[in-house]
Amino acid sequence: MAQQQDGQADGEGRARRAFRRLRAGLRYLYHGHTRTAVRFRLGVIVVDLVLIAFFIAAPLIRATPFFFALDYLLAVVLATDLAARALAWRSFASWIKRPIVWVDGFVLLTLLAPHVLFSLAFLRVLRLWTLFHSDFFWETVGRRYDDTRTEDVVRAAATLVTFIFIVTGFVYTSFAGRHVGVDGYVEALYFTVATLTTTGFGDIVLPGTWGKLISIVTMISGITLFVRLAQALFQPHKVWFTCPSCGLMRHDPDAVHCKACGTLLNIPNPE
Repeated sequence: MAQQQDGQADGEGRARRAFRRLRAGLRYLYHGHTRTAVRFRLGVIVVDLVLIAFFIAAPLIRATPFFFALDYLLAVVLATDLAARALAWRSFASWIKRPIVWVDGFVLLTLLAPHVLFSLAFLRVLRLWTLFHSDFFWETVGRRYDDTRTEDVVRAAATLVTFIFIVTGFVYTSFAGRHVGVDGYVEALYFTVATLTTTGFGDIVLPGTWGKLISIVTMISGITLFVRLAQALFQPHKVWFTCPSCGLMRHDPDAVHCKACGTLLNIPNPE
């Protein structure tokens, strides 16, 4: 009996050591700065881009015989990636509280239940937003552009593109085949872009009060996102540096004193 308990304890000890080694290895790959770790993260980002391309193309290829097999395959890939990221994070409790994780979890749910949640599948493109707003991306691909104007512009552009495809997917899911003019995904995309830019050709008009409300929200949100992108492109650039006194986080690149409280700053010069 004692030998059996000792053997069980040894097995549990080996399992714990193996689990710790697994977490250490994943932390090295997901957060390390060696060439191997960076190459691994680049591969993960390529997989993310493939996922996003599938999400955008899903309405066009749903009728093909291989669609659901590919859907479930990508669900396994995404679930594996999320599990690996959770293990690589410093603690699961802090990881699960991040909004980006909740978005990715919802995307995974739509992949696991495509028959039930296909009407919400257009929200999968939120993965595009989570990718370009993640530290994972900027610490890997855009390290030299992190906290620069380039990051602001890319994030604003990603938000705009994500919004376009979400509205397109919603219009396609809600009106395609039910209203003359919205016969397919391309027509839904055409309507979204025409409405968002306030061009208003009028050849495709969504019916009823619900259609008018969708058009209003699309126009107002589109203008807001365009203005945000223009600000990122043309406003004077600010650097991120927390003032030790008042906490102001954005300053002119050549700032010596904080504009809010006058505290002497020591902003690092990347050059």
